[in-house]
Amino acid sequence: MLAIDHGYFQGPTTGLERVDVTILPLLPYADTLMLTRGILRTIIPPTFGKGIVLRASGGPSILSDLSNEQIAIDIDEAIRLNVAAMAVQVFIGGKMETQSVHNMTRLVDMGNRYGIPTLGVTAVGKDMARDVKYMRLACRIIAELGVTYVKTYYVPEGFDTVAASCPVPIVIAGGKKLPELEALTMAFNAIQEGAAGVDMGRNIFQSDSPIAMIQAVRKVVHEKEKPKAAYDFFLTEKNRAKKG
Repeated sequence: MLAIDHGYFQGPTTGLERVDVTILPLLPYADTLMLTRGILRTIIPPTFGKGIVLRASGGPSILSDLSNEQIAIDIDEAIRLNVAAMAVQVFIGGKMETQSVHNMTRLVDMGNRYGIPTLGVTAVGKDMARDVKYMRLACRIIAELGVTYVKTYYVPEGFDTVAASCPVPIVIAGGKKLPELEALTMAFNAIQEGAAGVDMGRNIFQSDSPIAMIQAVRKVVHEKEKPKAAYDFFLTEKNRAKKG
């Protein structure tokens, strides 16, 4: 899954200033797009026939308390857009924890009425630890309350226990931009330790060769390629693109 929904609270994120320029060339290599309805309607061609995971919550910007989100779409809109799933941010331990959980459960109920899955996204605030204990807690709570699958962060120590204790599939968030080999290693380890897939954004569109990077990630996820081999593939494709 290629995540490009960052603008819903960050505005024009580096690498997403011109989605039509930076993201459209990546579409042939993405299994699924995670994005807002604004970008879907204005930029993504209607011929894109793969899965759409629609950002369904929002409200605050990076200038305020991010946990103060509300449901930001109506189920009729999701149906009109023919989405594969709806994504909602859940702030376990955050100031507006209960509100965000209620956003999620309402979205689950709406989606279930029409057969649309809900992706619960574990949000980690600035003052919250990204450790295995927290990830187990957050993932289990939102799975217990009905989401179809979970998006969370990979933690190097004990991620297998996060995956094992979560009764629904987990995809990992790419998080902040890492060197390409580190990002590929994180994706590989997550899959080996029980993740069903990855949802990367900045580690792809902020790479100096995004097309090569998204293909390298695909090799790790779908072909179980080792990180070093996938990185070598990335470098080969990057050099080929430079030569034109």
